[in-house]
Amino acid sequence: MSKAEKTKQFIIEKTATLFNTKGYNATSLSDITQATGLTKGSIYGNFQNKDQVAIEVYKYNAGLLSKIMSHSLGDQYPTSTDKLHAFVVFYRKNWRTVFSNGGCPLMNAATEADDSFPELKQHVQKSFTLWTERISSVIVQGQKNEELKTSVNADEYASLFIMLIEGGILLSKTMDDERFLNQALDKVKDMIDHELTILPS
Repeated sequence: MSKAEKTKQFIIEKTATLFNTKGYNATSLSDITQATGLTKGSIYGNFQNKDQVAIEVYKYNAGLLSKIMSHSLGDQYPTSTDKLHAFVVFYRKNWRTVFSNGGCPLMNAATEADDSFPELKQHVQKSFTLWTERISSVIVQGQKNEELKTSVNADEYASLFIMLIEGGILLSKTMDDERFLNQALDKVKDMIDHELTILPS
């Protein structure tokens, strides 16, 4: 990487948790300079404005989450059922880390951006679409392998999984009580085991 690219990456990494914790609109340029130790001139020398920093930070945070999810749904798990269970286990084991970094970056950005930050909203929509497609593809592969019921709609279940998990994260973070997320994860696991998986005859 060039010096400019390294500086940009430094700014993004140093402000990743800041934006996710404090919020994209509430984070000021002064917050960014304090987090990075750089001057306002240095920030604007690498980004057009604060919104551009926010977009790049979101892409960075969403990318980290995507890598982790891809690992959970990866080839190291031999069956589609194993992949879906690993996906659930990831959230059950790592919720403290997710919460300590401000919560789910997709949900935080989605809640905040809405109509006030349309460019950020577009990136969030893309993230949720890719997330849904990734889970759906695992279900479809399981149907092809005769592990999962062909009668179920893969896209519908992928969306339901995301809604349950994101809702569980929202309630648990708001109420400072992990049981809401665990209830959501229990429900997802139950759906995998009893609504998706073909039970041995």
